[in-house]
Amino acid sequence: MQRPARLLDLATAVPPFALDQPDVMRRVDAQFGSRSAVVERLLPVFANTGIERRYSCVPIEWYYDDHGWPDRNAIYLTSAVELLERATLDVLARAGRSVEEVDAIVSVSTTGIATPSLDALLMERLPFRRTTRRLPIFGLGCAGGVLGLARAAAMAQSRPGGLVLFLVVELCALSFRKDDFSKSNIVATALFGDGAAAALVCTEGDGPAIAASGECTFPDTLDIMGWDVADDGLKAIFSRDIPGLVESEMRRVASDYLSESGLRLDDVDTFLSHPGGAKVLDALEHAFGLPAGGLAESRSVLRDYGNMSAATVMFVLERALHGGSLAAPAFRRALVTSMGPGFTAAFATLERT
Repeated sequence: MQRPARLLDLATAVPPFALDQPDVMRRVDAQFGSRSAVVERLLPVFANTGIERRYSCVPIEWYYDDHGWPDRNAIYLTSAVELLERATLDVLARAGRSVEEVDAIVSVSTTGIATPSLDALLMERLPFRRTTRRLPIFGLGCAGGVLGLARAAAMAQSRPGGLVLFLVVELCALSFRKDDFSKSNIVATALFGDGAAAALVCTEGDGPAIAASGECTFPDTLDIMGWDVADDGLKAIFSRDIPGLVESEMRRVASDYLSESGLRLDDVDTFLSHPGGAKVLDALEHAFGLPAGGLAESRSVLRDYGNMSAATVMFVLERALHGGSLAAPAFRRALVTSMGPGFTAAFATLERT
């Protein structure tokens, strides 16, 4: 019987500039409120997000000036690699492993363009073996944390005993566009933060087993979430239908996914979800039959870091793994979920074995 891949350890990293939500709201009001009735009307969004603090790879004053594609992407490349280097060194130190032991790298990011890819750039900074296999993944958006972890687990199983490094970095805050008063841009400004994570996956060692994974891409939903490409950078697409879609469909597709392993939602004792926003978490709790506030680790990550797209669920996993629900004696099985462009629901099952 094939051995499951295991999540050996995980580390996260954030950039140096903290964005306190009340301060961001005041600055947005002062700088842009008088220029648009839409901004004034949407200011309560900042207070209703459940976010207290986020992090940015540039100081808040940077957002006051005009920035085109070359400027934004240059910052993305520099900051993304720096964050990935920190997270990589931290997770290797936690696990007592070395860079030279890594056999494969899976990297996920959707907030900038990197060719050569981020993993190749990282190889110039750290002494990975030159035969290390690489799988860069673009375009998964918020679903990338769960789906990327699933791809890393599949690579680990393809070569038992090999050490796979899973990397994810998203610099969502760079997408803010100061002259765009659309609802999507203001909501993104209230939600988005920057962050990165690194995880080690292997069929040997300790840690929860990644017992299964799956996904469901809904029909006729391409306009629900994603990026538009504009002259001054990426422009967020958010549909107001996301919470409703989650509430009406997530229980069904999660049940269908679990049934492939002979399981039901009642067989899950721990739910770890990407916190896209407070309303999305409300919808997920309702869909999974949890009490209000039941997704406590997801809510605490949203509060402390905001929505970092694909990286966010990895922060939830880190919090759960180090002293949280995955470390509790009662933990037996966790359902990890995220949703992203497509519109796609992503799943992974973690088990104590």
